[in-house]
Amino acid sequence: MTRYTSSPMLRAVATGALAALLGGCASFSPDGGLDAVSAMTSARTGQDLQLTQAKHDSGATQAEVARLLGAPLTADGAVRVALLNNRGLRASLAGLGVAEADLVQAGRMRNPGLSFSRMSGGGETEIERGVMFDLVGLLTIPIRRDIEARRFQGAKLAAAMDAVRLAADTRKAWFNAVAAAQSAQYAEQVREAAQASAELARRMARAGNLSALDGAREQVFSAEATAQLARARHQATAAREQLARLMGVWGAQTAFTLLERLPDLPAAPRDGDNVESLAMRQRLDVQLAKLDAQATARALGLSKATGFVNVLDAGYVNTSKTGAPREQGYEIELVLPIFDWGGARVAKAEALYMQSVHRTAHAATSARSQVREAYSAYRTNYDLARHYRDEIVPLQKKISEETLLRYNGMLIGVFELLADARAQITRVTASIEAQRDFWIAETALQAAINGSGGSAAAAASVVSSAAGSVDAAAPEH
Repeated sequence: MTRYTSSPMLRAVATGALAALLGGCASFSPDGGLDAVSAMTSARTGQDLQLTQAKHDSGATQAEVARLLGAPLTADGAVRVALLNNRGLRASLAGLGVAEADLVQAGRMRNPGLSFSRMSGGGETEIERGVMFDLVGLLTIPIRRDIEARRFQGAKLAAAMDAVRLAADTRKAWFNAVAAAQSAQYAEQVREAAQASAELARRMARAGNLSALDGAREQVFSAEATAQLARARHQATAAREQLARLMGVWGAQTAFTLLERLPDLPAAPRDGDNVESLAMRQRLDVQLAKLDAQATARALGLSKATGFVNVLDAGYVNTSKTGAPREQGYEIELVLPIFDWGGARVAKAEALYMQSVHRTAHAATSARSQVREAYSAYRTNYDLARHYRDEIVPLQKKISEETLLRYNGMLIGVFELLADARAQITRVTASIEAQRDFWIAETALQAAINGSGGSAAAAASVVSSAAGSVDAAAPEH
């Protein structure tokens, strides 16, 4: 029976591997990062997130969706349905699992390498066995875990950005759908008034009480009103379908009903003095850009630390020969920096770091500009909507009342009365559009303060650049 005696090198390697296994191993979190994303989303939209599994889709989540769709749908209800039911958002949330898996993997040591060779000749047989451990990987586990932890945090921010953006888009779509339905109803009234006017014109023309020119004017107006009604109905359908896509509903779920009218204007507009400071504290894309810069700086430090030596393996070797005592010792593998001193990799990491710094500064500058523009649109649309509500619509109502009095006194004809009705409907439609534009501008302002404030493509480019910079700067393991 052969008895092996441990060498100091073997004991060191074994101790290091055991320390890595016991202290460096990371495990998956119970919530997969969803609680943090839900908290960020709730703070900005008032709605939390729930990531249901496919096998549980027919359970409480679908029951809540059915309950919300069964009643006249409000803006908050539409946002709730979208956060529960939109599959694109679920795909984004599933990306949290990918980032967490990378984090757990970064906390684990690379598997040891085993070698075995057997040579025979001249009546002798030589067998060599070895086990090698990645010492550089073992020493850099804390740094790599820190980098992946920042990437996991970035994935949470990106998922929260998607949720906040979906909530804002859904709220805008709800305002558009309700306003489009209201406009279609008014277009129907215009068409009915135009048809009545055209029929009256035909009868008066047959009796010889109307000129051919006036009769043709009434006919063409009726024809245009019919065309306008067709456009308004299509716009109402398109706006409704846009809302349905964002909510992720299909089949019988698309039979939802909307509120009949838009919400009233608030009593006073919000103050715009602190919108920039709020955006700097709450904008998720700015926070993501800062995190990207921090992770890239960490990766730059790792590249500098491993720029000279990035492969150092050490392990135990055992050799036995026929008729000779067993030999044992250790082996070290070091890649000699003869052709590559790591300068290019470090230079690339430095360039990526400066790129992330400039990107962070650009994100902050753009965020300030976007929130100023959003507040200008918010305040302008509020003033316009209030102007229509307090000035134009009451004046038009007074004009209509005076016109009706003159018609009852036989001072004006029926065509003047119908023309006034058409003007009233046109101005009421403009008032509805101004009210709609205000609520959309209000939603855009909230998105500029709390979310990304930009397009989805721009936000996605920030996320992808964050992941790419860390990958490029990370050491080769």
